Amino acid sequence: MFAKREASLYLPAIDLWVDASRRRERGYVSHAHADHAREHDLVLSTPETAALCAVRFRSRKRSAFETHRFNEPWEIGEYRLTLFPAGHVLGSAQLLVEGANGRHVYTGDFKLAASRTAEATECKSADVLVMECTFGSPQYVFPPREQIEAEILGFAKAAIEDGAIPIFYAYSLGKAQEAMAILGSAGIPIRVHSAVAKIAEVYRACGVALPLEEQGEAEGGYAEIRPPGRTNAPPAHRPTRTAMLTGWAIDRSARYRYGVDRTFALSDHADYPSLLRTIELVRPRKVLLVHGRDDFTHRLRRLGIDAEYLEEHAQLSLF
Repeated sequence: MFAKREASLYLPAIDLWVDASRRRERGYVSHAHADHAREHDLVLSTPETAALCAVRFRSRKRSAFETHRFNEPWEIGEYRLTLFPAGHVLGSAQLLVEGANGRHVYTGDFKLAASRTAEATECKSADVLVMECTFGSPQYVFPPREQIEAEILGFAKAAIEDGAIPIFYAYSLGKAQEAMAILGSAGIPIRVHSAVAKIAEVYRACGVALPLEEQGEAEGGYAEIRPPGRTNAPPAHRPTRTAMLTGWAIDRSARYRYGVDRTFALSDHADYPSLLRTIELVRPRKVLLVHGRDDFTHRLRRLGIDAEYLEEHAQLSLF
C-alpha cells in the first residue's frame, strides 16, 4: 500500500503523495509544519491545516485545498480514507486507508500526551502502522506534562521577579501557541514575535483560546516567545533569561547546544514509551518506521514486533 519514492511516501493505488518532500499534483498534508507541507496543486488536509497552510505558503494562489474533517470518511476509487487527530499541532491528522489489503494507518508526526492547543490524539486499530519515530531511543522519556508546565512557569516568574525578561524560544507553529496558553494560564503577560502572532490568529479563528499579546510596556513585567534564531533585542535596561522548548532537552548537552540558560522538554512528538504504547493500542501485524531513528527497528524486533524502516523504493502490501 505505502511505498517510499523520491524521499517521500506514496500511495500508488490511489496516486496520492503523503507529506511529500516537493510539490506534487495531489498531496496529502498531515500538518502545516514546513517539513511536511508543500504547495501541491491540490492539498488534501483537515480544514485547520488548510487554514494554517494558507497563511504559511509563499504563493497562496497556487494551491487548491480539499478538506476533510476528523472521522468523516471519504472514498477514492475502491479505498476508504479517514483522518483522525494526531495531537501534534492544531489540525494535525493521522490517515487511515482501508481497502482490499486491509487497514493501514499513517501517523505523521504525533504525540499521545495532552495538549492545550491541539486536538486530543486518537488511536485506531490497523493491520499496518506507518509511524514516525523521532524519539525512538529509550533515553527519551519526557517528564509529566504538569511538571514541565510548572517548571516553565517557575522560570518565568523568577525572571520577572528579578526584573529580567524571560524569553522562550519555540517553533512559531504549535509549540509557541502551547507556550502562550501555558503562560496565559498563570496570568503572565506575553509578547510574541510577528511569526508567532500570525499563527496565533489562525488558532483563535479555529476556536482555540489564546491570551492576547502585550503591545506596550506591561506593568510588573512580561515574557517573550520567539521562534528559534529570532533574536530581536529587548529593552537595553532589562536583562534577559532564555529558554528553549524542545524534546531534545533530555540531552545533557542541549542547553549548551542551543546557547540558552534553560531547556524544557515540551515536545509535540511522542516520547519512547508513547511510541511503544501506540503500537500496543493499534495492534498492527506490521510496523513501518519513517521520519526518525532507524535503530528503533531493532529495538522493536527484540520485543517480538515485526518492524522495518521503510527504505527508498520499498513497498508493503499484506496480500
